[in-house]
Amino acid sequence: MTPFSEQELAEFREYFGAAPGEMDGETFKAKLRQLRAKYHPDNFEKFGDDTVRQLATERFQRIERLAEKMEAWRSGKLPAGDASAQKSTDPVFDPRARFAYDQMKIEIRTGDKDLKYHLFGTFYRWLTMGDRFRIPESKAYLIADEEHAGRSIGYMESIRVYLTFTEEDPTETIAGWLAEKLAGRADTLLIEGERIPIDYDSILLAIKKRSFKLLAGTSQ
Repeated sequence: MTPFSEQELAEFREYFGAAPGEMDGETFKAKLRQLRAKYHPDNFEKFGDDTVRQLATERFQRIERLAEKMEAWRSGKLPAGDASAQKSTDPVFDPRARFAYDQMKIEIRTGDKDLKYHLFGTFYRWLTMGDRFRIPESKAYLIADEEHAGRSIGYMESIRVYLTFTEEDPTETIAGWLAEKLAGRADTLLIEGERIPIDYDSILLAIKKRSFKLLAGTSQ
């Protein structure tokens, strides 16, 4: 068992060519040196494009975060299963926890031009005109940033929506819908400006942490 989420494992294999547990220390260090040389943002300055520079920086930062986690795990500073331990102590996972949020900003960046239709179907046209899209099996809904919807940034497309839900809406349903729709299609997911791995557990935790209100039977 490793402390990496499914999304992190997929990214690690993509960049390093093997799973964390399949690499010895020397192989990992050699591959990391190659990746740093290949993907350093300075290499992309020649294009003179802010979008390309931003995407290069995000990719380099992802590699560095994966490397830091790998090094911490190998040194024993980050035990396997630490995510499970967090769940047992974090109040957002308490059965009494209550969640609600008005217009949580969600931005999706993708090279898949059809993702918006995979998300919303033919309703996408109405969404961009101001209508609400209701997430199935809940009363939670999304509205589009009309000035931003479907904006192209270089060879990527950016979709920005705002999520609203009440205490009656299961956050598990919302996170499950997002994870299922985005898996294998989205390149980057930002929730309230923070990059979130595209897997169910990470999305659920991000939503819960930002929308946590109180524990039932207590007062804030």
